[in-house]
Amino acid sequence: QVQLVESGGGLVQAGGSLRLSCAASGRTFSSSIMGWFRQAPGKEREFVAAISSGGGVTFYAVSVKGRFTISRDNAKNTVYLQMNSLNSEDTAVYFCARHAGSGGSYGYVASYDSWGRGAQVTVSS
Repeated sequence: QVQLVESGGGLVQAGGSLRLSCAASGRTFSSSIMGWFRQAPGKEREFVAAISSGGGVTFYAVSVKGRFTISRDNAKNTVYLQMNSLNSEDTAVYFCARHAGSGGSYGYVASYDSWGRGAQVTVSS
């Protein structure tokens, strides 16, 4: 297993930007697909973005494509989520997660076996 710690959340005005970071411990980080998910109050956790182990392939939810960018630095064991043009619908707790590597779809919560505790992002209108 790997331990994940998110940082960089906060309060931002609509149209603004934030960058989330997720620091990972453990030796398996560089060989793992990593993902970001979010959960708004009263809603299920939903997929936001994922990135391949080497960083060359990325996937995004339709709702964030063109506004969010996922990246990683394997030398620092860190994955990032740059969020631009934020709106009130982006308000949620954001979680980073490590894919279990069992062949499950990158978009499914059940495909990930390690989770951070989350970072709150609040967008004011």
